[in-house]
Amino acid sequence: MNVLDTLRGGLVVSCQPLPDEPADPMRDAAVQARVAAAAVLGGAAGIRANAPEDIAAVRAAVDVPVIGLWKDGPGPVVITPTSEHARAVAQAGAHVVAIDATDRPRPEPFAALVAAAHAAGALVLADVSTEEEGQAAADAGADAVATTLSGYTPHTRKTPGPDFGLLERLVARLSVPVIAEGRYRTADDLRRAYAAGAHAVVVGNAITSPLYLTRELARSVPAHADANGVHPR
Repeated sequence: MNVLDTLRGGLVVSCQPLPDEPADPMRDAAVQARVAAAAVLGGAAGIRANAPEDIAAVRAAVDVPVIGLWKDGPGPVVITPTSEHARAVAQAGAHVVAIDATDRPRPEPFAALVAAAHAAGALVLADVSTEEEGQAAADAGADAVATTLSGYTPHTRKTPGPDFGLLERLVARLSVPVIAEGRYRTADDLRRAYAAGAHAVVVGNAITSPLYLTRELARSVPAHADANGVHPR
């Protein structure tokens, strides 16, 4: 049994500040560690965290598997883009290293990053956007595949909610665990994902980002409508 087995049928909570908001007050390793601890107290089976400092703080605060990544670089591949990033994530304490496995131009072949993570003692979760990318990642040695990047690549369409179609196709095709991630926000989303065969489900902003949640709700209040020249009926 490995750490992925302990995540089966569980909820993984992604504890990360908003990437597009440098002023997010949650951008602090100690804060993310407390958020992670609260999530575990609430029943999270695992935590997903970004960058070595946050990963190390989270790992020290919780006793569940940690999926680590490192968003860095100009893109288009920014989730753990190089072998150096993969090693650093593993050395920070991540049990599983999440790596962008899309077919976009990348600094190094995905297989090289898998080898680096495995050599550092971690498993690999391939973040993909298509069924073909998921198959290629599994063939390259990924221990699990996630639907994380559906809607975030030029060749995929961003749906308002989760991409259940991709989840179902990956589950039907792959022999490695498939993790549902990307715009999962409700209990119904989770139930549908598990019914489709998801190994686990990752939920992020809908649980851990006060900034995201407040922005979403604020769009519906009169003060926001007045500020934007729109008046509710």
